[in-house]
Amino acid sequence: MKKTGFRGVYTAIVTPFAKDGSIDRERFAEQIEFQIAAGVAGIVPCGTTGESPTLTHEEHEEVVRLAVRQANGRVQVIAGTGSNSTAEALRLTRAAAEAGADGALVITPYYNKPSQEGLYRHFVVLAREGGGLPLVLYNVPGRTGVNLLPETVLRLSEHDRIAGVKEASGSLDQASQILAARPDFTVLSGDDSLTLPIAAVGGKGVISVASNVVPETVREMADHALAGDFAAARETHLRLFPLFRALFLETNPIPVKTAMRLAGRDSGAFRLPLCPMSKENEAKLREVLSRFETLQPA
Repeated sequence: MKKTGFRGVYTAIVTPFAKDGSIDRERFAEQIEFQIAAGVAGIVPCGTTGESPTLTHEEHEEVVRLAVRQANGRVQVIAGTGSNSTAEALRLTRAAAEAGADGALVITPYYNKPSQEGLYRHFVVLAREGGGLPLVLYNVPGRTGVNLLPETVLRLSEHDRIAGVKEASGSLDQASQILAARPDFTVLSGDDSLTLPIAAVGGKGVISVASNVVPETVREMADHALAGDFAAARETHLRLFPLFRALFLETNPIPVKTAMRLAGRDSGAFRLPLCPMSKENEAKLREVLSRFETLQPA
C-alpha cells in the first residue's frame, strides 16, 4: 500500500461542548469550516487538544465521523485513535477507517510505560490490522511518560502503513536523527514553536494548536518554511512566538479554548478534570491576543 502524504498545517482541532456538556455539533462544523477557509492541509479531531481523554468511546467515534463528513474531502482528516491498550487503539483505528478518515494519529501508550520493543509491536499491530489507514506515530513523552526513540521510529518507518511521526519530545536532535537516516520519512512538529526548526532539518509541517486561533498565519509560516524561504518563515515565527508560549500558560487545551472564546469563537466549557483558566493567566493571554489585528478580545 502506498503511504499517504501528509504535509503542511494540520489543526489539532478542539471539541466544542454545549452548555449541557454534550458535543456541540453545530459549533464543531463551524470550526471546521473556519479551518478550511484558512487553507490548512487538514484537521486532527480527538487529539489531546480535542479533550479526547474525556470523550466516551461513542463520542470519540462520533466526533471523527462528524469531522470526516464536514470536511467532505476538502482537507485531510487524521483521526486521533491512540490508547494505552493496544486492543482499544485498534478498535478506534478501525472505526476511523470505516468513517473515511485519511489517517490515524496514534499516541504512544501512556501510564503503562512499555519498552521500545513493546512500542514497536504495538504500532505494528495497529498498522497491520487497523483497517488500512496510514498511521502517524505520536511521540509526546511529557504526557505519556515514555519516549519513542529515533531507533524505534526508524524500525517502524519500514512498514508500508506507517506514514510519519508527530514529534513532540521537544528535542530537535530526535527529529534530526530520524531525518538524517530517512530524509524521505514524514516528520511533523508536535510543538508550534518548533515548526520552523524542524522544517529546517527536513520536517514536513506541524500538527498545530495555535492554528485553532490564527490558522492563516500559522499556514503562512509553514508555507514559507516548506518552500525554503526561511527568512520569511522566521519573521512570521517570531511574530507568532509570544502566542505559542501563551497557549501553554496552562495545560492544553485550556488556553487555546480560552483564546477562542476571547476572539469570538467560543467552543464552550471544559470537561473535568480540566477547568477554566486562572484570571491572572487569562489576563496575560488577553495581552498577547491584543497584538494580533485579526483577533478582537472581548
